[in-house]
Amino acid sequence: MPLDPDQRTRLLAAKARALVADASNADASELRVTPFPGGALVRAATAAWCLLDDGAVRSLGAAMVLADREGIATLHVMAESVETSSIVSRRAEQFENAPTVWRIEGRSLVPASPASVPVPVEPSAAARELIGMLTAAGVDVTIEHGEIRGELRGLEIARVVESTEGTRLEVGVGRHDREAFTMVHGNLPTAKALESVIASVDAVRRADAEAHPLRRLAPEGWLRWRLLQDPHLIGAQVLQSVEPPTPRDSVKDIGASIAVGRDLSGQPIVVACSVGIDLDVVPTAADARVLNDPDARVVIVVPERDDHPATRRLAERLIGPAEVIGLSGEWRDRETAP
Repeated sequence: MPLDPDQRTRLLAAKARALVADASNADASELRVTPFPGGALVRAATAAWCLLDDGAVRSLGAAMVLADREGIATLHVMAESVETSSIVSRRAEQFENAPTVWRIEGRSLVPASPASVPVPVEPSAAARELIGMLTAAGVDVTIEHGEIRGELRGLEIARVVESTEGTRLEVGVGRHDREAFTMVHGNLPTAKALESVIASVDAVRRADAEAHPLRRLAPEGWLRWRLLQDPHLIGAQVLQSVEPPTPRDSVKDIGASIAVGRDLSGQPIVVACSVGIDLDVVPTAADARVLNDPDARVVIVVPERDDHPATRRLAERLIGPAEVIGLSGEWRDRETAP
């Protein structure tokens, strides 16, 4: 049985305290632990040690912000798995005064090696044959980590699924909705099913629509879609969507949506779109630059109300040019301005 959140927090705190006590020769009983979503931070002398929960790649930003808030210049980050520690290490080395990343082996810590740039995963030929159905319906096609998705204003409403039973287009907002739609409307032709979902989502995912759950899902994707329509809002000539650095498991997942393009002077840019206060948007944007164009300028775009000082402080620490743009007004509308 999985641990509940409180139990998990206590376990992380105890483990972090024990690891830091061994690494720093400190008395564990005197170490102060500060839990935060996805990890626990321990202060030892003039340094901070942060233990990330397994798989919590997106907690690096929170750890850096917390250390900055505590006035600690030296940050050590610990992670259990090779995958998590290596991705965090790749992200950390994009910053000035970079955190030191360690991989946990038993009760010992070993330096983590930065993850290499992965080889892009390409969809199969059978999966690509279904793209035409999406484009014919007026749906935006995105490919993320080998999966073909259909989006409407940044929200996934269809996905090409490959299994032992063959390749098919499933419609619905997220996996559970796709499964439910198939159960209820299994005999409906795919094109008709797609048309039905488009009509339902289009009616509520609009700037002038009343409050609705589908209006709140994937706001980062909606913001990116907005910029793809009007790249001049951030001083770009043209933008195109690209996959995020790490896969998204659900339409409810929070994480920056990424685009690449060129600014008005023709220079390459990597754009990270975020809505709400996402403390990891800067490490995510930096990682997206590594994966797409290491020489590009990073542009982080948020609604003006979400233009937080912590985001700007992290962006200022990036190696290489970076800019944070807060869009004023209702960013879903045409009247939005930088």
